[in-house]
Amino acid sequence: MRRLVPFLLLAACAAPPQLPGPALDPGALPAPQLVPLSPLLAAADSPAAADPTAGLSARAAALAARAEALRGPVLPAADAARLQPLR
Repeated sequence: MRRLVPFLLLAACAAPPQLPGPALDPGALPAPQLVPLSPLLAAADSPAAADPTAGLSARAAALAARAEALRGPVLPAADAARLQPLR
């Protein structure tokens, strides 16, 4: 660790690398275009919007099934019996 300190100090004194391409001036960039929120809100309130609870219920059921599959024994009974005297 002590050998690393001088190298870190030397690296901190080095000039930053020159990156290719022009430097970007934030004042030269165009302003972002503002859009009205009413169409977005209307689309969110429409009945065509999907009900997220159905998808979440299916995902929860799939995760519960995976968890139940993992609850089984890790080793087959023959291997567990063979390793029992080693404990």
